[in-house]
Amino acid sequence: MRSDGGLSGFGVTLPVSVVFVLAVMLFLVMLAAAVTYVRTERLLKRLDGMLDSAICHTFREEQFTESELSRLETKMYRFLSAEKTIGRQREEERNGVKSLVSDISHQTKLPVSNILLYTQLLREREDLDGTVQGILSQMENQADKLAFLVSSLVKASRLENGIVEVRRKENSVKELLEGLDGTAAEKKGIAFTVGEVTDVTALFDRKWTEEALGNMVDNAVKYTPKGGAVRISAKEYELFVRIDIADTGIGMDEGETAEIFRRFYRSPAVSEEKGVGIGLYLAREIITREGGYIRVASKPGEGSVFSVFLPRRGV
Repeated sequence: MRSDGGLSGFGVTLPVSVVFVLAVMLFLVMLAAAVTYVRTERLLKRLDGMLDSAICHTFREEQFTESELSRLETKMYRFLSAEKTIGRQREEERNGVKSLVSDISHQTKLPVSNILLYTQLLREREDLDGTVQGILSQMENQADKLAFLVSSLVKASRLENGIVEVRRKENSVKELLEGLDGTAAEKKGIAFTVGEVTDVTALFDRKWTEEALGNMVDNAVKYTPKGGAVRISAKEYELFVRIDIADTGIGMDEGETAEIFRRFYRSPAVSEEKGVGIGLYLAREIITREGGYIRVASKPGEGSVFSVFLPRRGV
């Protein structure tokens, strides 16, 4: 340090005025950094508040005025406002679908029931020839098909739109399998058996799971010829309970095992068979919503095995 007021070091001497300017500049830089830090903290807190209110579904546009917002806040504000508007529109659409589904279900039940009733009454007449009887049989089959289609579509729509929720809880797998109906198999001359099941439990909605398994059993019976067999069994694992629905039917190519769960999918190999292609789609929707999944193993001419995996407690 020089005695005349300058600053020296490493062979360089700086005047006092230069030292003062440098000190002022350093102070201003530190001040600007502090101000920027404070502003950034405030901005992040406001954005955090916006996101929290959006997550909790309490975001309100009047909580924020655009004049007080930065560019980033303005964009976030507009995004959340748009999302809220979209949410309201979705809720309105959901209510509209709910009303439509209810109307369809109500308006179609009576006409279909009447068609079936009139068809049955006509079949009881003794003066009808074989041709007319055949036509009445076709009418009855088509009416049954229509009733099944409408019922399945209503159920699928209710699930997809959240009108009906799948409420899973701990239930007995043994009781679930014992409730499956093998009447259709017996009428067709197909052996229907349910293997021994221990008193194991899993997490599922009893009503909807019966619907899903029933659809898969119907599918197995439909594509298994007379003299074949459909067997139901269950196996317990640490995380899941596996339910197998095995048949000795026509089977399918490996490439079709993913396609069969599409809505209205019909394999060219079974185009002449009854069906609308909605049962397996509905079954997968139900099992997926319960936290489970379905696997299919099949070969042409060797039958199929549909394996349903239902989660156990804690999964």
